[in-house]
Amino acid sequence: QVQLVESGGGLVQAGGSLRLSCVASGSIFSINRMAWHRQAPGKQRELVAAITSGDSTNYADSVTGRFTISRDNAKNMVYLQMDSLKPEDTAVYYCNAWVSNKAGYTYTYWGQGTQVTVSS
Repeated sequence: QVQLVESGGGLVQAGGSLRLSCVASGSIFSINRMAWHRQAPGKQRELVAAITSGDSTNYADSVTGRFTISRDNAKNMVYLQMDSLKPEDTAVYYCNAWVSNKAGYTYTYWGQGTQVTVSS
């Protein structure tokens, strides 16, 4: 089993910054794709940013140029640096990881989510 734990959420004024962190632990042989998703009240969960094991990244159009995803493979961590935050970035942010175990099976896991609230 694998656990993902997010941290770093909170309340910030528009234009401010936050840095989210997510650490993976448990039965991990390797971590492939890692990503951040978010879900605002009344809306579907959406992909915010993703990063592969080779550090290729992709972003939602709405956050391109403002958010930066990065990872530390030695620590099994992924980060999301969020700058120039807008009220519409308010959501619960979820960490997601595709993890392979020693048997060669790959599963996707989700964190419990961390709230980000941006006030105007």
